[in-house]
Amino acid sequence: MADEATARDAAEEASAFSHPAVPPDVTAAYGVHPDQVVDFYAPRDEVRAAPLVVVLHGGAWRAPYDRRHVSPFAGFLARRGFAVANVEYRRGSPLPHQGADGPVAGRWPETFDDVAAALDALPALVARHLPAADPRRTVITGHSAGGHLALWAAARHVLPADAPWYTPAPPALRGVVALAPLADLALAQKLGVCGGASAQLLGGEGELFEARRPFADPAALLPTGIATTLVQGRADTTVPHAVAEAYADAAARAGEVVGVTYLAGVGHFPLIDPAADACAVVAEEIAQLAW
Repeated sequence: MADEATARDAAEEASAFSHPAVPPDVTAAYGVHPDQVVDFYAPRDEVRAAPLVVVLHGGAWRAPYDRRHVSPFAGFLARRGFAVANVEYRRGSPLPHQGADGPVAGRWPETFDDVAAALDALPALVARHLPAADPRRTVITGHSAGGHLALWAAARHVLPADAPWYTPAPPALRGVVALAPLADLALAQKLGVCGGASAQLLGGEGELFEARRPFADPAALLPTGIATTLVQGRADTTVPHAVAEAYADAAARAGEVVGVTYLAGVGHFPLIDPAADACAVVAEEIAQLAW
């Protein structure tokens, strides 16, 4: 069974990464760092006032994985009639440190700085570069580590008031669709998801991890009051479905209902693979919130 799961995961990953990068219609900067940019995709059917989908890519917050690997997914959404903003952000150093054997996951606090700054800048950038979009119908989606960031971005109004990313009002969102997200950092770290990426994102384990978790862990930032759906493959061995379940349970304890759509026989990567049926399911989940 383990050999079958490994082979399936490899085949799914190969399929998801087999598509050529889809160039955006426009790229705009939200800051001065080279990674502080957003790629915009206009809806391909020329729909006016199209819902805006903000995409946050995954890759364990590590430098080798940038927004290009999720550009086929962004292009897929544009073909389905959505306006798309594919956000880049600073990720971990490509050099091993913090006890890591390879590229480190994320930067503290720059990864969070960038996501907050990008979301704050989007209304003006969309008005200038993506006139077909209706920002009143905005949905945030993200895959894996990007799913974590999508949930976090929708929860800035419930951050501790001394957090630099705190906002006094909820974001103007129709909802969040988080795809196999690292939605509970404590459980993800306990399970060793992505080689201990959760602790690396927060700068270390132990007391530092626990001190920073209230500022960064979506499972600790509930309820949000934002409509939220998780899409999770039952056969996902990269981010096990127990992580999604833990987030949904935490939401329930906080008095909030979070939808979880489980896909049988689906692993981690089909959720962003335009060739996979799971990707169409994701588009439908986004449409249910956006339209």
